[in-house]
Amino acid sequence: MSKLQNKVAVVTGASKGIGAAIATALAAEGAAVVVNYASSRDGADAVVAKIAAAGGRAVAVQGDVSDLAGARAIVGAAIEHFGRLDILVNNSGVYGFAPLEEIDEAHFHRHFDINVLGLLLTTQAAARHMGEGASIINVSSVVTRVTPPNTAVYTGTKGAVDAITGVLSKELAERGIRVNAINPGIVETEGTRTAGVIGSEMEAGVVAQTPLGRVGQPDEIASIAVFLASDDSRWLTGEQIVASGGLH
Repeated sequence: MSKLQNKVAVVTGASKGIGAAIATALAAEGAAVVVNYASSRDGADAVVAKIAAAGGRAVAVQGDVSDLAGARAIVGAAIEHFGRLDILVNNSGVYGFAPLEEIDEAHFHRHFDINVLGLLLTTQAAARHMGEGASIINVSSVVTRVTPPNTAVYTGTKGAVDAITGVLSKELAERGIRVNAINPGIVETEGTRTAGVIGSEMEAGVVAQTPLGRVGQPDEIASIAVFLASDDSRWLTGEQIVASGGLH
C-alpha cells in the first residue's frame, strides 16, 4: 500500500520548484493534494494535470498565505474537496538579497509577511482540522546554518521558521500533530535560475563548500517531505533536516 493512502495534503507555493515536486511526490504515494499558488495559475494547473495523469487526485487553489482570509480559504479547499486534512507543507516563500545599507521596510515586510506570517496563519487554519498522526512540514533553509552575507532579512525569516518549528512541535504534540522542518541548500529550480543563482559565482562558491559537490534537485527535497508526512517518521517532531549535500 502507498505510504499516504487516504491522506489529504495542502502544499503552499506548489506551482513550481520544490513545492511542485513535493505535491507530485505526495500524490504519488496516495495523498490527495491541494496545490496552492499565489499568481501562477498555469503552473499549478500543470502540476494538477501531471498528478491526474499518474492516477492521483489534486486541485489547484489560489490564495495568499500572508492574508488571514486567504490562508483559511486554502485550508478550507482541502476540507471542501477531500473532506479532511492530514498534511500541511508550508513551502510558500520569497527570497531576495541586500546588504545592510540597502534594507528598507518594503524588503523586510515582503519577506516576513510571506515567509513567517504566512506560515503561522496557514498553520493556524490547518491545525483546527488536524489530529492524531497529522504532519506539518516547514520548508526552511540551510542559510540558518551558514548565514551568508547580504541575506540578513531572508536568513532572519528562516531562523524564525526554525524557532517556530520547535515551538509548535511542543504546542501541538498533545494532539498528536508532528511539526518538522526541511532546510535545503541551493536547489536548482525555476526560481534559482531566474534569480541568476544557477550558473553564477555564488553557485560555484557554494558547490565548492559542499561535500557532495553539486546543487540539489527538487525531487531530493520532495522525498524527504514524503518521509516526514508518513508514518515512517512517526517518532520525529521538532526536527530540522538539513538537506544540503553536507553543507553546514
